[in-house]
Amino acid sequence: MVVTSIGEEDKAQNKPGYDRKSELKAFDDSETGVKGLVDAGVTKIPHIFIHEKSQLNDISTTGSVASKFSVPVIDFEGIHGGPAQRTEIIEKIRDACEKWGFFQVVNHGIPMFVMDDMIDGVRRFHEQDTEVKKGFYSRDVTRKFIYNSNFDLYQAPAANWRDTISCVMAPQPPDPQELPAICRDILIEYSKHVMRLGLALFELLSEALGLNPNRLKDMDCAEGLFVIGHYYPACPEPDLTLGTSNHADSGFFTILLQDKIGGLQILHENQWVDVPPFPGALVVNIADLLQASPYDCHDLFVFYFGI
Repeated sequence: MVVTSIGEEDKAQNKPGYDRKSELKAFDDSETGVKGLVDAGVTKIPHIFIHEKSQLNDISTTGSVASKFSVPVIDFEGIHGGPAQRTEIIEKIRDACEKWGFFQVVNHGIPMFVMDDMIDGVRRFHEQDTEVKKGFYSRDVTRKFIYNSNFDLYQAPAANWRDTISCVMAPQPPDPQELPAICRDILIEYSKHVMRLGLALFELLSEALGLNPNRLKDMDCAEGLFVIGHYYPACPEPDLTLGTSNHADSGFFTILLQDKIGGLQILHENQWVDVPPFPGALVVNIADLLQASPYDCHDLFVFYFGI
C-alpha cells in the first residue's frame, strides 16, 4: 500500500474548528454505520477514519514477503482415526502454535454450504433496510445481539472502515427471538458446528501441551462462544484508512471464516504476511490467554469470528 498524503490525521485534528468528539457522536447517533456513509454517496471519508501514515505504511506487504512465508494448513481428516494419524496432527498443531500462532484447518467437519450461508447471512444483515438494522444498534455490552460500528469508537486513535454484528451464543444462548430474522437460522446452525470444532481443538491443544485431552475443557475453557461478523463496504479513499487495525485477540483462540475477497494479514518474524482465502479452510488464531498460560483460562470466553 502506498500512501501519498502526509500527516492527514494530525492535520485534521489540528484544523481550526474541528471537533472530533462531535464528529464521533454524530456518526454514532446516526445508527447507520459505515454502510450509511456509503449509501449517502460520500466521496471523502470523515476525519475520524483517517489513520496515521506510519501505521498504514507498517501494514503493507511486498510480493517477496508473501512468497517467502506460508501459513501452515493442517488437514483434520484423521483426528478420529488411528493413534498415528492423530499424533501427526497434534505435532503439526504444536509446531504451528510455537512458530506462527496461526494455522488453517481443512476437513474440519463444517460443510461448505454452512460456511457460505454464514457469510451470506452476515452480508444480508448489513445490506437490509436501514430502519430494520437500527433496531439492533447498541453499545450495551449486556445485550445478546449487537450491531454497531467499531466497538472502541470513542477510544481508538482512528476508526476502522467497517460495521459489525456480535452475539453471545454460549454459555447461555439467546432466545431465538433476540436474533435478527434475516440471519437467525444460519447463526444458530453455524454456532453448533463451530462449537463442535472448538471442542475438538481444545482436545488437540491439550494434547499438544502434553496434557490429558480433557484438561482444558475440564477447566471450563470451552464455556463461551462469541460470534462476530464484520462487514467492509467499499471505501472511496482506501489509502487513508483500514478495515481492521493491527491487534492481538484477547481470548483463548479465534476461529476465523474468511470470504473470497481476502485481505487478512498476520505478523510473522516482523513481516506482514498475507493469509489468502483457501477453499473450505478456517483460520485458527492462538490468542493472548493461551499464549500467556493454559492454566489461567477459567470461565473465559472463546472467541469465534465470522467474516
